[in-house]
Amino acid sequence: MNKNIAAAAALATVMSLGVANAVEAAAKQKEKCYGVAKAGQNDCGNLAGTHSCAGQSTVDNDIGEWRLVPTGTCSDLGGLDRKEAKKKFAEMQAKKNG
Repeated sequence: MNKNIAAAAALATVMSLGVANAVEAAAKQKEKCYGVAKAGQNDCGNLAGTHSCAGQSTVDNDIGEWRLVPTGTCSDLGGLDRKEAKKKFAEMQAKKNG
């Protein structure tokens, strides 16, 4: 019986490593794309820091909101990478405040 438990534990470990590797590989094939999320469909916190969770955007295509998209497709969707989005966001804030 102990051999069966040990074998099952070993198999579970090997399988979980395979799943973790698959998830990691899938994540590497995605990139954050700012300015393409529809209201309520962002993937996490925004540049403004007004929320820190997915699904909390309130405006379509807000420059501060992002979605994970397949690597290499962000510009095709009309989006920006983080550096570009931060620059544009800062420019918009400066214009708004002064």
